[in-house]
Amino acid sequence: MTTRPRTDRRAPQHGDRRRSALLAALDELLRDNGGQLDTVNIAEISRRAGLTRSAFYFYFENKAAAVAAALEQTYEEVFAVNDILVGGGPPAERIERTIRALIEFWDRNRHLYSAVLAARSASPGVRDLWESDRQAFIPSIAAMIESERAAGRAPAGGDAAALADVLLLLNERLLERLTFDAGLDRERYLESVVTVWLRSIYGTDPDPVAPPTTRNDR
Repeated sequence: MTTRPRTDRRAPQHGDRRRSALLAALDELLRDNGGQLDTVNIAEISRRAGLTRSAFYFYFENKAAAVAAALEQTYEEVFAVNDILVGGGPPAERIERTIRALIEFWDRNRHLYSAVLAARSASPGVRDLWESDRQAFIPSIAAMIESERAAGRAPAGGDAAALADVLLLLNERLLERLTFDAGLDRERYLESVVTVWLRSIYGTDPDPVAPPTTRNDR
């Protein structure tokens, strides 16, 4: 995945303060209103950034493109999460740490995630970008699955890339549920998602970790 957001109309130059100001203004507005993209308008973004509407359109085709670019700025964190998954260590521990870190990332960026979900439903360009971003993580996860199979730690199975894609879709669905259902018991869902990952790759729980502490355990 390129580190430069592909939602820009123009490739930003190093230290481009106008583009940074626009994305910072958008981020602030979405934090203020809980990620409700439909209540934010381009004039408001431009005004808060101290710029004109024409400056906004110099970089972004529309709000959907801008919010996707804002979320993409955070993706170095997602790559770091992926490094946990494909790194060394007991499978159950790696996978549990990965899913938990992903939820922590979502916690920090819930306002952007919510806005991008709205943008994705309205913009073919954002949908294509979302799909491309998920696809960027498939090769490393598929390579990990194939390595575990070759080492005899995981049983032979179907196409590793297809399995990686399905498991990433499961992660997406978990974050969507968290976004739209404030009352969701995230610990129970986290534990279930970890179980699906483990059993899909390893056929069973090869080295189960202790279940997350719940309210009833306290």
